[in-house]
Amino acid sequence: MLHFDTDYMEGAHPAVMNRLMETNLEQTVGYGNDAYTAEAKRKIKKACGLPEEARVHFLVGGTQTNATVIDALLARHEGVLAAETAHINVHESGAIEASGHKVLVLPHQEGKLKAEDVKHYIDEFYRDETYEHMVAPGMVYISQPTEYGTTYTLAELKALSTVCHEAHIPLYMDGARLGYALAAEGNDVTLPDIARLCDVFYIGGTKVGALFGEAVVAAHPDRLPHFFPLIKQHGALLAKGRLQGVQFDTLFTDGLYEKLGRHAIRLAMKLKEAFRAKGYEIHIDSPTNQQFFRLPNEQIDRLAHYATFELWGPRGTESTVVRFVTSWATREEAVDELISHL
Repeated sequence: MLHFDTDYMEGAHPAVMNRLMETNLEQTVGYGNDAYTAEAKRKIKKACGLPEEARVHFLVGGTQTNATVIDALLARHEGVLAAETAHINVHESGAIEASGHKVLVLPHQEGKLKAEDVKHYIDEFYRDETYEHMVAPGMVYISQPTEYGTTYTLAELKALSTVCHEAHIPLYMDGARLGYALAAEGNDVTLPDIARLCDVFYIGGTKVGALFGEAVVAAHPDRLPHFFPLIKQHGALLAKGRLQGVQFDTLFTDGLYEKLGRHAIRLAMKLKEAFRAKGYEIHIDSPTNQQFFRLPNEQIDRLAHYATFELWGPRGTESTVVRFVTSWATREEAVDELISHL
């Protein structure tokens, strides 16, 4: 059986596993106060073009990261502006609401927020004389890439950043699949761009070569005051913190993180062109590792004998949108075999 369900089905890249094994019996202090974690933070700050005073924090998973960062950035009376398709609104089981904050949804364009919609919401909110009785827009959440595999351009990111800073609210980027966005065809956004334009963002490891873990980056430490106890409150702190340090130190050595992204994108594009050549409808023209097609139900049922993949929403009466995902570990032979079954 071929597997294209998601991008965290395998364990970790062999280089990461080897490094974990090599350091397995070493004794280090806990909670990320070890030399490996310090080196990982140094390399991440260098890759982002950030000074030493910037902060990097390691958390165990994506949902915990989103819930912890959003809780840290918002006051008690504030909510987070996000696209109606945003991960925090659809697929995090109410984790944001469980921390006492509301997700304030906006329309999307193929998964992306538009700066003018954010500005309009904020302007209209404060034009309402009863706004103090309402949940205030306290920050903006985006992801790169989006739930639809699409990516923000540098111009779009600049526009969102400008709106947020004019409104004096932070812009936060979910980077669970950031490695694949950076490697996408036509991408013009770099890590230093993100570090400059977003108040806080995270570099995903779980879906890009690590066993687990995400790296939260804040160019200005005052954006996340007293963040350590919040990480612990949200169950996102790893006592054996060096396990995350070792992994990210490896991912950010010799350009491994970028290489993993490029591998997944090359195979995703190969898969997309094969579906296109066979005459199937591309539902969303994603440049990243998530590919969406509308297939006749009989074709879905036939392919299900050979491969696993996701229905993207409820099954239709005649056809349904499906998602195929490549990853850092996808084998070219698996893609070729899937194509042979189309």
